[in-house]
Amino acid sequence: MNTRNLLYSSVALGMAAMTQQATAEKIPARPNILFIFSDDHCHEEINALGNKEIITPNMDKLVQNGTTFTNTFNSGAWSMGVCLASRTMIFSGVQVWDAAKLNLKEHEKQGRFWPQLMQKAGYETYFAGKWHVGKNDMGLCQRLFVNTKNIRKNMPNQTKSGYNRPKSEDDKSWLPWDKSKGGHWKGGKHWSEVLADDGISFLDQTKDSDKPFCMTLCFSAPHDPRQAPKEYVDMYPLDKISLPKSYLDDYPYREKIGLKKLRDENLAPHPRSEHAVKTHIQEYYAITTHMDTQIGRILEHLKATGQDKNTIVVYSSDHGLAVGKHGLMGKQNMYDHSLRPPFIVSGPGIAKDKKIDSMIYLQDIFPTALELAGTEVPSYLKFSSVLPLLKGDKSAERKAVYAAWMDVQRAVRTDKYKLIFYPKAKKWRLFDIQKDKDEVNDLIDNPEFASVVTEMKNTMKQQMKENNDPMLSKKLF
Repeated sequence: MNTRNLLYSSVALGMAAMTQQATAEKIPARPNILFIFSDDHCHEEINALGNKEIITPNMDKLVQNGTTFTNTFNSGAWSMGVCLASRTMIFSGVQVWDAAKLNLKEHEKQGRFWPQLMQKAGYETYFAGKWHVGKNDMGLCQRLFVNTKNIRKNMPNQTKSGYNRPKSEDDKSWLPWDKSKGGHWKGGKHWSEVLADDGISFLDQTKDSDKPFCMTLCFSAPHDPRQAPKEYVDMYPLDKISLPKSYLDDYPYREKIGLKKLRDENLAPHPRSEHAVKTHIQEYYAITTHMDTQIGRILEHLKATGQDKNTIVVYSSDHGLAVGKHGLMGKQNMYDHSLRPPFIVSGPGIAKDKKIDSMIYLQDIFPTALELAGTEVPSYLKFSSVLPLLKGDKSAERKAVYAAWMDVQRAVRTDKYKLIFYPKAKKWRLFDIQKDKDEVNDLIDNPEFASVVTEMKNTMKQQMKENNDPMLSKKLF
């Protein structure tokens, strides 16, 4: 049996049995909360969510055993590092432009961070993995969480040879399993494996405790450098990898929207080649599958200790990633592949194998955790608990979501349309999301959609106002 089949067969029977169970049980009062968080994981890159080329049996198991929010968004960033902004919003509960100028020390002093409120609610808090909040103050992380282990300040180190590659099919200057390049291999053991070890250790520490825990495990994967053991890379022969439907050899507005010198966009050569894009996808899939194996280890230990009976598991990521879509490699753009991460909720009382298409922000995890803990959700939080949606109450559904990147990109999205605006390029783009999920058919100049453009521009203005967008005063449109 090959490695791919072995990974799936090991969980197939368990998945089948669990997905047939009824969900009459209720969510336990004050459950444990296990938040598994990755970096750069696009919402599409899970086998059970539609990509049949990627191998993710353990994330598939979460999907089958839980409820997936299929329209989850990050609202962008004020900095080149989108993950920094996303994570600052997650732990502070403050929306993008207010988070950009947030006084972290004052926020901490007032006890407004997520782990502080969970501790106040009687939870044992734990953090391990990538932090990257605010000014990367690791001391802040250690003060906010009662227990911490192996805090990673930001992304793994990238080497010069990791950029502008591969230049040809013979280019082997950088290989994912080469531990001499550092990155995820720094220290000798892959960071994803270290994080799983840390999570398992904390589960052992708390297995006999009467106090509920709120554990945050932050993978650095599948962020570049996209490194994994060779056997995982070998699962993805290049001739079996499909090019994205939105593949381009270059993005036509790249230089005018702040991407010319951007680190992420220089990982692969310009113009893009099919070989280079497939190679980066291969490495992206491999590190994701390797991370999936580590997630499986954590979930298996959760069950082995009996804590699964009282634990709500949430899996998400700080945003998505392009990896060749639209001629882009990074996440500093307004397309769904980069704005949308997965968001899966699994555990006792959560409906199984269910999809909810209501639009949410991934930062909704903060008020959701507070509501699960049975504690008050403060009025200063700019995000909303997803528990009502999990229970079938759609009365508070968002009609639109907003996204921005620095002062060069803006977007607004409804359940039907996406409007993108590039202020410096003076360029608008309109996509019918329902008919064109890959966002390849720009309708902005189609006279039949003139009224839609007007409506979406008004929605964008309203969203900019609600989010205290500093560019609203410039009267750009």
